[in-house]
This record gives sequence, structure tokens and C-alpha cells, in this order.
Amino acid sequence: MTRAFGQTDLAKLKQVINEGVQVSQEIKDLREGLGDTVKAVAQELDMKPATLNKAIRVAHKAELQKAKDEMEELEDVLTQVGRTA
Repeated sequence: MTRAFGQTDLAKLKQVINEGVQVSQEIKDLREGLGDTVKAVAQELDMKPATLNKAIRVAHKAELQKAKDEMEELEDVLTQVGRTA
């Protein structure tokens, strides 16, 4: 069943869709720019971009302790199975 929208509702829908498309494009552009910056800095500092990206995510979410706990758990498992080398 097709829903018929009034002129006011159509105007609101068009506006929010247009704004959503614009914001989505801005987010995409910002992510691409950040990706380029991360690659350049990682190369300059001789580190993996993935490491720098993870540091950014952890810092953004303020989850350093969680990341440490996860790494400790991983280390414990690998130690127990003798795969730490």
C-alpha cells in the first residue's frame, strides 16, 4: 500500500533526505582525508597505518583499559598454549 504524503510532509522528507545525503558525503570525504593523513604519518613514522587507526579508535572511544584487558587476555591464552614467540 502506497502512502500519500501531503505537501508539508513531502517538503520535510525532501529536506531531511537532502541533508542526509550531504552529511553522508561530508563524512565520506572526511574519512578519506583522515585515511590519507594516517597513511602519510604512519609511513613517516615507520609504523603500520592499522596501528595508528586502532589508536585513533581507542582514543575516540576512551577505551584504553578495555584494549589493555583484551590484550592481556590474548597474551594469557597464547602463553598457555606456548605460542608467544
